[in-house]
Amino acid sequence: MLYFAHRGASARQVQNTVPAFALAQQLGASCYELDVHLTKDGALAVHHDYSLLSTAGADVLLKDLTRADLQRYALMNRFDGQKVFVPELKEILPVVEPDLALLNIELKNDDNRYPGLEKRLLTELQNRAPQLLSKILFSSFDYDTLARIRQLNKNARIGLLTRSFDVSQALHLGAESVHMNYTRFTPEIAQVCRQNGLKIYLYTVNEAPLARTLQAQGADGIFTDCIDLFV
Repeated sequence: MLYFAHRGASARQVQNTVPAFALAQQLGASCYELDVHLTKDGALAVHHDYSLLSTAGADVLLKDLTRADLQRYALMNRFDGQKVFVPELKEILPVVEPDLALLNIELKNDDNRYPGLEKRLLTELQNRAPQLLSKILFSSFDYDTLARIRQLNKNARIGLLTRSFDVSQALHLGAESVHMNYTRFTPEIAQVCRQNGLKIYLYTVNEAPLARTLQAQGADGIFTDCIDLFV
């Protein structure tokens, strides 16, 4: 069973920030999940939503900001009040590298909102952390985004994020895993995945008894905000 620190230790620090991933690493995490966007000037920003409205109270889109602009919007911090900002991927990579087993990078690119995101991400990883490429699992809800990743790198590790399970999509992509909400998961889905050599990872699970139940039903891993419960 794999336990992914979902957006870092996001139950104890502001999600998708350097402190969140630093704490997850200190707690013993070896698997992580984060989300990437592309800024106006080509920076890979680590953030979940397309805008900063829910995290910084600013109704601005990441695609309209530069990397310098990211430092203008402090994220709301209910934990310790310290100022934290949307980081770039290059800030997170050295934090999670020690003892890294798997880093799931979700590309937030529905309807190709960020043309060129896939190539920019692969280039950044190749130039900045080539030693980590074999430990990166690329995922997205956008099928075409993953197809472009596969076209650019035939060896890329791919996890299909889905709201409607269809094993043929995962197989067409050459994916190694399927990711879905645990509320949509069934033992039958686990069986189909196993028959086709696919892992099944479920989000977002923050209770140990639920995690044990899902594991018994065939889940191979979970994404959790509460990584300290599982490592």
